[in-house]
Amino acid sequence: MNAEYAHPRLAALYDVLGPDRSDLDAYVAMAEEFGARRVLDIGCGTGVLALLLAGRGIDVVGVDPAAASLDVARAKPGADRVRWIHGDATALPPLQADLVTMTANVAQQITDPDAWRKTLRGARDALRPGGRLVFETRVPARRAWQDWNREASRSVTRIPGGDMVESWVEVTAVEGPLVSYRWTYAFAADGEVLTSDSTLRFRERAETEAELTAQGYVVDEIRDAPDRPGREFVFVARRP
Repeated sequence: MNAEYAHPRLAALYDVLGPDRSDLDAYVAMAEEFGARRVLDIGCGTGVLALLLAGRGIDVVGVDPAAASLDVARAKPGADRVRWIHGDATALPPLQADLVTMTANVAQQITDPDAWRKTLRGARDALRPGGRLVFETRVPARRAWQDWNREASRSVTRIPGGDMVESWVEVTAVEGPLVSYRWTYAFAADGEVLTSDSTLRFRERAETEAELTAQGYVVDEIRDAPDRPGREFVFVARRP
């Protein structure tokens, strides 16, 4: 599991170091578009989307394997309106959800093919008939990882309490569809340096469509991400 989600010190900084979540606007809009009254957010992390939806009166379940991230989510205002589950999509209670979401890098972080299939099946089982699964994956041809280097990503952020944190990302390996990278976080106050290693699977559009069909979905459409045109496939799949 990535340290930035599981390490308490890093999980507490996740929202501070990445405050712009305009990428979630499209998911909020789709929940409204599809008339969703019950939503399952897989890989909910620190709960940003779950709390946005709950604030609109939607019944939300957030599931995540990182306990430290869920601790951050549970401490936020309005957190009592969300049902938080520590785990993954393979062992969920019956939900009959109208919508299941996987935002940001969640889908790509499930790199093992068997785990991906089990996640898709778990999401399908959590949906009511006619309910939808929505998630995004980066377009492989755009080769986003070419910009993941210290020079382009380095930043220094003042965090709550006054400490300064320097952070940057570097690619550590590219092996076929798998791209591995490392975030480094250097804390000025005490000199601690923490790292978080991650791997993403860059799936081609046809590959993802075929897997969705194999797991019992109907692929209704593949959209663009409004805030990142041409960079993401946004899959909208339906449980028949």
